Amino acid sequence: MINENVKRFGACITKLINKEDLLREEAKEMFYQVLLNEQPEIQQGAFLAALTAKGETAEEIAGSWEAIYELDTVKVILDLSCPIVENSGTGMDTVKTFNISTAASIIAAAAGITMAKHGARAITSACGTIDILEELGVAVECSPEIVKRSIEKAGIGIFNGMSSKIHPRALGRILSQISFGTTLNIAASLSNPALPRYGVRGVYAKELVEPVALVMREIGYNRAIVIHGLAEDGIQGMDEASTLGETIVAELHESGEIIKYSFMPEEFGIQRTQKHLLASYGNREEEALRLIAVLNGQEKGACSDIVCLNAALILYMMNLSSGIQEGYHQAKEIIRDGKAIKKLKEWVREQNPETEKGIRKLDQLLNKSLN
Repeated sequence: MINENVKRFGACITKLINKEDLLREEAKEMFYQVLLNEQPEIQQGAFLAALTAKGETAEEIAGSWEAIYELDTVKVILDLSCPIVENSGTGMDTVKTFNISTAASIIAAAAGITMAKHGARAITSACGTIDILEELGVAVECSPEIVKRSIEKAGIGIFNGMSSKIHPRALGRILSQISFGTTLNIAASLSNPALPRYGVRGVYAKELVEPVALVMREIGYNRAIVIHGLAEDGIQGMDEASTLGETIVAELHESGEIIKYSFMPEEFGIQRTQKHLLASYGNREEEALRLIAVLNGQEKGACSDIVCLNAALILYMMNLSSGIQEGYHQAKEIIRDGKAIKKLKEWVREQNPETEKGIRKLDQLLNKSLN
């Protein structure tokens, strides 16, 4: 006989199938049950699929974030007085690019912005943020204390969203079983142990840009920029600002106002590129070498342009530039001055229980990139 809890959960799934929205508390309770594995797996999958198919409201995403943060996220308090910033994407987009946000965060840190990242291994792509940083020599399976030290000393660090040391109950288990975009991808990416109040966030669908900005306001962000970049066809998209076509934006200001707009790369003097030039190679070492080529200035074309555009959003959000175009040129200058590659070395040194081992790994790649 089916128990009452399973029946109630199923009734909520039926509501979602009928395009009825959940209250924040209802969504929170359902995600609690998913995280605690209190429902049959078929019900858990049906819930995530039905919610995604209906289209998530800000209340539903906020409820799911609250469940993950309360139940399954370690809490890290940084010994810093400066603003804490993050940038990340939800993944699950239709244009599979190289690790743009990873390179952009290193440039932002080199500009003096404190970056507390929160990322995952590849699920639908070949090389996720955690994968490429591991290849570069950053310790990604380390304790939250080591990440904390790296953020405080190097100005950048990353919490592994699929590690039981960061999310001890369930998140890694669930994410490893999903190969389509769900509310969980959005809420999980927001469940940063350092609880930043400033963030640039890419989402996998343009319909999510405004709802995610509303969620970020709801959960306490002071400023945020939420983006979805379109490909040449105006249909496919990426969880980054695009140099292929239009970028859809929702910008949260400190007043609480959310401004919606879009831009084209040409507005900032950036030449449009083609999708194949940004595509993932599908090989971790090759991806690491490409990121190094961008950061040390060897790559000056399409990959550098899109990285600097995405770094510019962080610089603009944190008032280090007067606008996105100025931030783009500042990012280019940071690379030319050697500050970006220097920051990567610093990151590898600090986020590592075996510093020399990490530095050796990075040095080998640096030498290989020059040959």
